[in-house]
Amino acid sequence: MKIELFRSSLASRARPEPAPPAYAAVALVLREGGRGAEVLFIERAMREGDPWSGHMAFPGGRLEGDDASARTAACRETFEEVGLEIARAEYLGHLCDLTGRAGSPAPMLVSAHAFHLERDEPLALDPNEVRSAFWFPLAELHDDARRTTHRIPQLPEHVFPAIVVGEPGRHFVWGLTYRFLDEMFKLVDRPLTPIR
Repeated sequence: MKIELFRSSLASRARPEPAPPAYAAVALVLREGGRGAEVLFIERAMREGDPWSGHMAFPGGRLEGDDASARTAACRETFEEVGLEIARAEYLGHLCDLTGRAGSPAPMLVSAHAFHLERDEPLALDPNEVRSAFWFPLAELHDDARRTTHRIPQLPEHVFPAIVVGEPGRHFVWGLTYRFLDEMFKLVDRPLTPIR
C-alpha cells in the first residue's frame, strides 16, 4: 500500500475545516517504512479521570485558545506528545470530522488531518501523555487474523470492532481511531470490514 493513493484521494476532496467549537484534533502521521506505508499509533498514558487512558490512538488533543485551526492543534499536540514536527511534513489533507461518544462524558467533535513524514525521525515521548508509540504497516490493518471485538463498561450491550496492532489485549484500535482508519481506507476503496 502506497501513501500516493491517500495523497491523491485527499487532494481531490479538499474541504474546509468547521468553525472551532470545543473540539479536538488528531494527526494520522504516515511514512514509508520497511514494510510499506506505516501509520503512527500512540498508547495513551494511564491517567485518573481520563476515559481514554491506556487506549491506542493517534497523536492529538483538544484545541487551545492560541490554535489557529484544528490542523494547527494536531501539529502542536503531535509535537508535545511524541516530539515530531509535522508542521514541516507534507500535509496530505483534512480527512474528516467525527463525533466521539463511547466512554466520554459528553460528545466531542474530533477533526482528523493526515501528514506524510518523508524522513525517519526519532520519537520523544511525553510520559505524562504517552505510554508507548510505534509505527504499524497499513496493509496489516486488513489482516483478518488481527480482527477482534471490544466492549466497554459504559455500553455493555455494544460490541465494537477492533484490530490488534501489538500485544493482544493491550494494543488494539477501536472506536474513534478505528472509525478514522476506516474513513481513510474508504478513500482508496478498501474499507475496514468488522469481524464476522
